[in-house]
Formats: sequence, C-alpha cells, structure tokens
Amino acid sequence: MARIAGALIPNEKKVEYALPYVYGVGLTLSRKILAKTKIDGNIRVKDLTEDQLNQLRAEIEKNYKVEGELKREVLGNIKRLKDVKAYRGARHAKNLPARGQRTKTNSRTVRGNRRATAGSGKVKLQKT
Repeated sequence: MARIAGALIPNEKKVEYALPYVYGVGLTLSRKILAKTKIDGNIRVKDLTEDQLNQLRAEIEKNYKVEGELKREVLGNIKRLKDVKAYRGARHAKNLPARGQRTKTNSRTVRGNRRATAGSGKVKLQKT
C-alpha cells in the first residue's frame, strides 16, 4: 500500500478512486490533483512509478490541508463555537444535530439509538 499524507491508499484501486482515502480529499479534488500533476486517473496505484507518487505527495502536502491538520482545524472550529456559547456549539456539546434537522424522528444515530416509544419497554403477558 502506498502512503500519501500519512494515509494508506489501496494498491488495487484506480488512483482517482484511491486518493479519497486521504481525509480531506474527495473525488472532485482527486480529479483536480490528477489533472494538475498530469497523471492518468485510470492507472492502478500499484502501477504508479515512484516519481508519480512523489508528485502526488508533493502536490497534496503543498497545496491542501489534509489528515491531521484538517482534523485539528475542524476540532478548533467546534471548540470555538462552544467557547462563545453559540447555538451550534451547544448542539455539538449535547451530541445533537447542529444543522436544523428534526429530532423527533430521524436522529437516532446521533442520539444513540434511543427508542422511547410507547410499547418499546412493555412486558408481555403470559398465557396460562
């Protein structure tokens, strides 16, 4: 497996689809990077030369925030929202949706899959 910006990218995938394994690089950005470095996106990662890999590494590290640096920035933004006691910061602190989604239903994954509905904890009667 090749290592780019601290992330392992799979050898068997095409470069275009392997680059999004790096946190902060999506498919669109992957295509832009490949166009800038003039590397064909249909080549498998295992078929890239060392020179091409170095080009990709240099392009990503020089021009984009990825992996640890980006994660630190995102966490810093969330911490800043909490510190100024913004509504979004409070929602992050309570582990609730922060972007206006409804919470009566449809936020089970965020709320921890609580099922507080009538009948969910009901004890069944035994027939004799």
